[in-house]
Amino acid sequence: MATSKENGKGSAQKGSSGSSGSTQAPAKRGFAAMDQNQQREIASKGGQAAHQKGTAHEFDSEEARRAGQKGGEAVSRNRAHMADIGRKGGESRQSAQRAAAAAAKNTGNRQGEKES
Repeated sequence: MATSKENGKGSAQKGSSGSSGSTQAPAKRGFAAMDQNQQREIASKGGQAAHQKGTAHEFDSEEARRAGQKGGEAVSRNRAHMADIGRKGGESRQSAQRAAAAAAKNTGNRQGEKES
């Protein structure tokens, strides 16, 4: 009896998807098949309805703080990512300081020239 179940629906589905030899993703249906604008319109209507009904979730400041803290902890576990962020920040700060120094030098020369 177990062999008749194995040769039933399950094997027919496997045979139909595996017999072509290529792996294709299943066709998109429903919400996934819609274009992005249609999806946004429907999602927007759902959000508006939830707010009108009073069941929409809204963050208070404490809940938002905890969510941000949790996200920051997750990101900071990736040491390579944190090192990359720090390196970029240092480079940005250094270039900003150099630009400010150059601007001050140019401004100083102009003022010196005007005074002489």
